[in-house]
Amino acid sequence: MSENNNTCAEQGRSIPNHWQWLKLGETCEIVSGNTPKGLENISNQGFFQFYKVSDMNLVGNEINMNVSNLKLTTDEIKKLKIKIFPKGTVIFPKRGGAILTNKKRLLSQNASFDLNLMGIIPSNKVSSSFLYYWFQKLDLSKIYDGSNVPQINNKNVAPLSLPVPPLPEQQLIVSRIEELLSDLENGKQQLLTAQQQLKVYRQSLLKWAFEGKLTNKDVKDGELPKGWKWVTLGDVCKKIGDIDHKMPKQLSTGYPYVSTKDFTDNLKISFDNAKYISEEDYLNLARKIRPERGDIIFPRYGTIGKNILVDFDKEFLVSYSCAVVKPNQNLVLSKYVYLYTLSPKITEEIRKYTVETTQANVGIASIKSFVFPFPPLSEQQLIVDELESKLTVCDKIEETISQSLLQAESLRQSILKKAFSGELVKNHVNPKIK
Repeated sequence: MSENNNTCAEQGRSIPNHWQWLKLGETCEIVSGNTPKGLENISNQGFFQFYKVSDMNLVGNEINMNVSNLKLTTDEIKKLKIKIFPKGTVIFPKRGGAILTNKKRLLSQNASFDLNLMGIIPSNKVSSSFLYYWFQKLDLSKIYDGSNVPQINNKNVAPLSLPVPPLPEQQLIVSRIEELLSDLENGKQQLLTAQQQLKVYRQSLLKWAFEGKLTNKDVKDGELPKGWKWVTLGDVCKKIGDIDHKMPKQLSTGYPYVSTKDFTDNLKISFDNAKYISEEDYLNLARKIRPERGDIIFPRYGTIGKNILVDFDKEFLVSYSCAVVKPNQNLVLSKYVYLYTLSPKITEEIRKYTVETTQANVGIASIKSFVFPFPPLSEQQLIVDELESKLTVCDKIEETISQSLLQAESLRQSILKKAFSGELVKNHVNPKIK
């Protein structure tokens, strides 16, 4: 069996006969950046870019790195003995959690970078764009060393096998990749725009609902419908409070003790990774307040506005970082109160009462003072029904958009997979073959 076939078997897939497998360490130069002493004292007035991992976010989804927060002069490059890497070098994070972001960029000009970045300089056998797109297919999170602090070293990337066609074919493949990915990116941007428009529409629905405009078509701006009145949230609730500010001892079993980290993106509570506390601590803390079906959990720190409606029966406690809002069922529907807490009007109230310290927070007294549009119970039900109907449609559209975005990413990987197995330009004839 030939060396080429052996390598193909190692890769688990075939390539065209006129391609060859080359080890990355043998056909490219693998380099690491450096962070020289004195870098913090530079003038930042030069034209030479010095990149850090954080700079990779400055270019969004662009391929080329061309902006940085550090710029050196020619004299500073000489004084600090800065390593200069050529245009066309592929760079990516080599240390820490940044590896898991899987970001790769291409130097658009001669530049330098710090020790948290690694670079691959292509040889004359490989075009820089071809190498870049091959790296785009590579999942760096699968090759790093270390458990506590992930790190990629030369030994992790040097043995990787790169499928290498002749240079003219590389250029053809890159051209085809860019054509297909451009179309895909345009479609993705349309989906993201639709997703953002859906968020705006949701907020508009909630705004109209609590101005009375969903159920009263002739309401004027700034006025409540007839039969409505402004009260406070405290006026329509039996109780609004939190548990004692005491951190109970954590156990492996017992009563769940949840915090905002256990709140999901779709505004539910996940008990999968919740802390547990003893029965004694549960009973002591629950004497002040405990969540029950129909209550609203209102985060007071950090993730303010990510509210949860308790629509289940379970004995648990929520951290003092959240308030428990208990609507008075004789006056208001829990769902009406809950939906109101997601509305733009509540966002205004939160902004009004937020205390900015080391972490934004809203006090219990402030929550009780939030203004509340108070219609009759019968109209509350109409509003809830109308909102739930329209928001359900929004949820279905959102789900479709999310699935389409996932499919777009799968298609992107499929394009790259085909590109580096020779399937993207199947009809290309090797100029050496007659």
